[in-house]
Formats: sequence, structure tokens, C-alpha cells
Amino acid sequence: MTSVKRKGEETTSDHKIPRVDAISSESCLDQPGDQSVHEVISYEPSKLPAKHYDPDTTEPISCGLQSLSELLSWKLNESSPFNVATVPLASRYPPLARSPRKTLVSHDMMGGYLEDRFIQGAEVEMPYAFYHWDYIDIFNYFSHQMVTIPPAVWTNAAHKHGVLSIGTFITEWTDGAKTCEEFLANEESYRGAADKLVQISHCYGFDGWLVNIENVLSENAVKNAGLFLRYLTDQMHERVPGSVVIWYDSVLKNGSLNWQNELNDDNRMFFDACDGIFTNYNWTEQSLEWMNSYSGAQDRLADIYVGVDVFARGKVIGGKFETNNALKLIRKHGFSTAIFAPGWVYECNDKTDFRQNQDKFWSLVSDYLYIHRPSSRLPFISSFCQGFGKSLYWKGQVENDRSWFNLNAQEIQPLYLSETIGESGWLKTRGCSEDAWIGGSSLMVEGMIPPGLTQVCARIFSLHIPLAARTFVSFVYKPPVGVKVSLELKTIDVPLCTFDGTDEIPSSSVFPEELEEDNQLVEQFSKNCGQWALDGWTTRCFLLKMTGCSIREVCMRVSRDEGEEDVSFSCRIGELMLMDAVSLQAPLASVQGVCVNDVVWQTGDGDTIKLLLNATLRWQYPTQSVRHFRIHWRRPRGPDPRVPAGPMILIGRCYSTLYRVVELEVPAAPALIELVVEPVTKEGFSVPESHWGRRTLSYSKSAAGQP
Repeated sequence: MTSVKRKGEETTSDHKIPRVDAISSESCLDQPGDQSVHEVISYEPSKLPAKHYDPDTTEPISCGLQSLSELLSWKLNESSPFNVATVPLASRYPPLARSPRKTLVSHDMMGGYLEDRFIQGAEVEMPYAFYHWDYIDIFNYFSHQMVTIPPAVWTNAAHKHGVLSIGTFITEWTDGAKTCEEFLANEESYRGAADKLVQISHCYGFDGWLVNIENVLSENAVKNAGLFLRYLTDQMHERVPGSVVIWYDSVLKNGSLNWQNELNDDNRMFFDACDGIFTNYNWTEQSLEWMNSYSGAQDRLADIYVGVDVFARGKVIGGKFETNNALKLIRKHGFSTAIFAPGWVYECNDKTDFRQNQDKFWSLVSDYLYIHRPSSRLPFISSFCQGFGKSLYWKGQVENDRSWFNLNAQEIQPLYLSETIGESGWLKTRGCSEDAWIGGSSLMVEGMIPPGLTQVCARIFSLHIPLAARTFVSFVYKPPVGVKVSLELKTIDVPLCTFDGTDEIPSSSVFPEELEEDNQLVEQFSKNCGQWALDGWTTRCFLLKMTGCSIREVCMRVSRDEGEEDVSFSCRIGELMLMDAVSLQAPLASVQGVCVNDVVWQTGDGDTIKLLLNATLRWQYPTQSVRHFRIHWRRPRGPDPRVPAGPMILIGRCYSTLYRVVELEVPAAPALIELVVEPVTKEGFSVPESHWGRRTLSYSKSAAGQP
């Protein structure tokens, strides 16, 4: 195998459609597939931009923009390829445009860009994460940086659940007033700023902006503010279909800063120029009643997001664990809502009880929220991973025994419910990191079956997914003691899938046929999955034969023997998978075009000086069919046939076709290593090693030797 020297950094021209390779510092075309990449080791400081890469480790990080000059000088070819969202916005039912009332969550977590800024994940004991996506429609990443760009991990998690992800454009106080005078000076200046905001959203794959001008405006600036908002909204709709621009209730039409806590004649000009208004928090029921009859709000009540501060700062209704009191009034009068800083459950309470408090908060407000359903095509797969955990699991086995946080790993979330049954019975679902099938958590279904009942039914998912003529179902769980569990699916006829109303559609319960181990489909499924140690986990396979139906709900029925006593139970679910039986025979794709660039060499301390490799890997693979990639390295077989290849060593998991190898200890120079990309399909099927991607990297000392 011949080797080729890497070329230096190259700039790329602007593209209308953002691509990862369009914003790379080096091109994969420089590296023919049959050649090794050669590096001469140099310990020069990293030339990667510090705002996109941690200056110490070269880890890719998310960041915002601090000033107007940063915004106006923003260029596509200087943006971060790692912060581009890779998950397209999923379909949902009902579509956002037909939702009767919408729910926006503004994240505002301790200033933003905390552990979530590490795009490839971080080692965190108990991070803040959000997983009640089925209750919300729009997620706003909020910070006090002038241009807050949502970290890709948040946009990917939101999009996976059909939720819009929007950034924040904010100016505040004296400095903000100066900024506004500059960019709102005239048509050219406000269009220049708006164009950059549109380009940033389009580049990074998020869905719009919350515009928050919290400073006074001059007569000229306030006149142009409405024009800026209209132009930004129109351009966003054109470049990013389905996007939204929302105005925060702050500045008035006369330029004064005076929060109204409602929509009225003083701030209507901004409401009319965009997709909605997010009101301040000190409203009263009289405010809601007035807006309901206000002529300027008619036909757009759903575009008025009445703000609720979960911290309950100032004179507000509700907040904290009484936020439901505010939502009750908001929904009574027919408005949408903007829930600000629900991370209160994390910031102001014991972090070890985070899951418990978060579930409590959303359970209390759930009666006033509208559930939307994932509406995709098969396969539908979830291992219930919430994007963090105490360990990282793969098919019941620990792959990494350290705490971790990476929202890219979050899978479609179930319904987290808490219900009472009669006088003594109850039913609850919750995430749990003590054990998992895949990822960092599993779903616990717990409850008490009271006397007089022989069974209860726990809703796991609400969906809107057309079924195949033969739908294969896999259900992984740990059998509970003292009760029996079975899978129940609720379906509707396909013609009802176009129903536009808000009433619940009647559904029919079906119980799929359980398949024996020697069934041909089960054997094919087992062959595709490869070997794994069950370690207490049970996998049951089913076949559902239906024509012209869509699945509406997935439930787990728990049954007991008749008796006069309460019967408690606890069942851990690891994974649910529904797929077209035909796809069990589908061919697997191969990884193509692996390339290595942006190499940085470092040394590490120890008994001997360690050589550390930092590099970016890129490749091609159909991402719609992959769950994640495993990145490995090894020493390939040397020229001496008696020296075998070294063992394959796992570096990490990756959720896109781009990965930064960080501080990888490699053999001393001169040496040759192989970097390997292993795809893992959505279904978790084993991909033959012949389909993995590889790139060899040789390296040697410089002529001057190592420092």
C-alpha cells in the first residue's frame, strides 16, 4: 500500500445547501481510498478555531456569538461542521400547524452551553436533560449571548420527536441599545443582520428564532425593528420551511422598554410582523380575558404564547410545582403557552432526585398539555435511552462503565405516566439508569393491582404509524415476579389517519401472535442480531398481520391471579421494535470514503512520554438506516507475516458520519495504525466486518526529532 502526504488546509466556497464537507477545513478528495495517510509528527499548537474546538483537547464544542460584529462577519466556511444537526425534523400527528394550542419550552439552564456544549458527549455524573418531548411543540435554547445557536445535540433530540428547535437573538440594556441603533439604522443594516441569522439557522439545521429586544429603541430603530422582524420571518420561511420567528414581549411601538404581560395595541406591530408573541410572566386572569376579546388577537390565539416562569420570580400565578395553576388558566382562555426555565427542577432541588422531580413537574402540568404522536414509517424502535446514564450498555452488557451525557444518544421517548387505580392501585412509568438494554436507561413499569382487578394496562407509546401487511415486533424485557405481561397494540383504519379534528379517534385492541424460537422470522432475526448474553433479559417476538391499519398505541398488559390482596409489580423494559417483516432480508450497506484530517499531535504525561493523536474522521453511509457508529483503532498486520494484527480497541460511539478522535494514545513513531468505522443498524443488526470502513495512518518523527 502506497502512502500520500496530507495537503494543507483549504477554504471552501459558500453553498446554498449546507453539507458537512462544505464546511470542512480539508477535503476527503485529497485521500484516495486505496492509500494510507502519512503524517510527520509536529507538536505545533492546534490551528483549529478555539470557538469550535476545546483549546486543550480539540474536542468539538457548541457556542454562540457574542456581538454584532461576530454576527455580521459570520461565514459558512468558518462554521462548525460538528454543530450541524444531522436529524431531520420528524413527522408528527397532529402537525404543528394544526395543533389547537402549542407549548413552547425555553430552556434557560444556568447560562447555557454547559456540558451540553460538548457535541460528542461528556462524562457527567448527573446532567440536566429533557425527555418529555411528546408534551411540547417548540424548544428554545436560551442564553444571554447575543446570538444563541442551539447545540446540535438539542436540535437532534428535538427533531427526533417532531419538535422545532429555535435559537435566541437577544439585545439587553445599554450595550443592547447601542447594538440596535447600529443594525436597525436602515434597511441595508437590518437586512444584513437578518440575512446572517437566516444563514446560521439554515447552516446548523435548526428552525427559527426567539427575538428578545430588552432595551429602549430610538424612533428610527423602533420603526425599523418591525421591518426587520417581518423581513427575518419571511426569509426564514423561504429558506427553512416550517420555521418560526417569535417576538418576546418587551419593547413597545414608541421604543420604550415596558413589559406588557399581554398582547395589546402597544406591542401588536411586532406580533403582526412574525409568527407569534411570547408574553412576559406577570399577567393576570383579567389579562387573558382581555386578550381573548382583543380584535388584534382574533384568529391567532394559538400564536400568543403566554409566559410562565417556573422560578416564580415576581408577582406571578403558579410556578415551581404549582405551574399547573398557571396552565389551567391559560388553557381555559384558549392560548398557547411558553414555559420558561423548567430546569428549576434541576437547579433548585437535589440533583440526585432530578428524574423524580422532573417527572413530578410534567405529571402535574400534563392535564393542560396536548400530546403529539410520532408519525413516521416503519421501523419504529426505541430502547428508552434518555441520553445519559451511569454506564453505557449494548444489548444488556456494559460497554463503558463511566457516567456519560450525550443527547445524540437519546431515543424516542415513551409516555411517562402516573395514574391511580381505585382506592389502593396505581401505575407509573419512569426511566432508570440502574440497568439498560441499549444506551443508558431502560423503562420501569411499576404499580399495584388492587383487589377486584386481575389486570392493568400501561400505555408505553402513543403513535401514528402505518403498519405493514406483516409487522414483526420484538419486545425485550426482564420478566417481573408474581405477574404475567403481554403486549397489546391499539390500531385504527388508515382512512382515519387523515382525520383533522382534535377528538380522540376510537381504536381497536389487537394482540400480536407470539412466534416460537424455531419460526423462520425469529431465526432470521436472531441471525441478524448476532450473539449476545441475555443476563436476565428476555426477548419475545411477535407477528402482526393487518392490512390498511395504523398503530395508535403500544401498551403492556400486566395480569395477576384472582385474589383479595394488593399485588405489586415492577417490570423493566429494554427495547421495543416494530418493523416490516420483509426488511429482515434487506441488504446491508458498506461504509465508504473514510478520510482523516485536522490532525493534531500532543504528548501526555506518565512513566514514559505518551504520544496522543487527535484527528477528524469522515465517511459516507446512509444515516437513515443507522443507530450509531462504533469507532475503533488497531495496529494492522505488519510486513512480517508472523506478527498478527493487534486487537480492535473501541474509541467511542458516534451518531453522524463525522467523529473527532481526541487524545488517543498510539504507539511511538514510526508506526502504522488503522482507524475503523463500524456501522450499527437501527435494528441493532450485526454488520459484517467486510462492510466496515477503514483508513490507515502512518506517521514518523520529524527530521529534527521529537521535542
